[in-house]
Amino acid sequence: MTKYLIVAATAALAISTQAQAQDKGRHGGWDQDQTRAQAQQRADEFFQRLDLNHDGTVTRSEVDQVRAQMGSSDAGGSRADRMIARVFGDAQSVTLAQFEAQALARFDSQDLNHDGTVTAAEREQAREARKAQGN
Repeated sequence: MTKYLIVAATAALAISTQAQAQDKGRHGGWDQDQTRAQAQQRADEFFQRLDLNHDGTVTRSEVDQVRAQMGSSDAGGSRADRMIARVFGDAQSVTLAQFEAQALARFDSQDLNHDGTVTAAEREQAREARKAQGN
C-alpha cells in the first residue's frame, strides 16, 4: 500500500512540476515575482536576442527583422509596437545601457513597496494605474 502511495505522490509531483513549467513557458515568466537583479538579467538577455549583429546597439531594423522571424504582425496598436515605441522614442537605435536603464526604471515604478521584488499583484496594480492614466 505504501508503495502505491509513493508512486501516486511522485506522479502528482511530476504533473504539478510539468504544469508549472508549461505555465512559465506560456507567459514567459512575466506573471512570476521578480527581483531587480532578475529584471536586469531578463533585459540583458532580451537585448542580446534583438542585437542581431552583436555590436552592442539595437536598431529599429534589427527589431523589425526579429519581429519578421517571429511572424509578428505589424498592427499599429499591438503590445510589441507600444514596447518598441517606449524603448526607442524618436531614436533609431538604443545601447545595452539605455535598454537596461529603461527596464530597471520600469521595474522601480512597479515595485510599489520598494522591497526589491515586483510581485504579480504589484505588476497588475501598476498596469491598472497606467491604463487609468491612458498609457
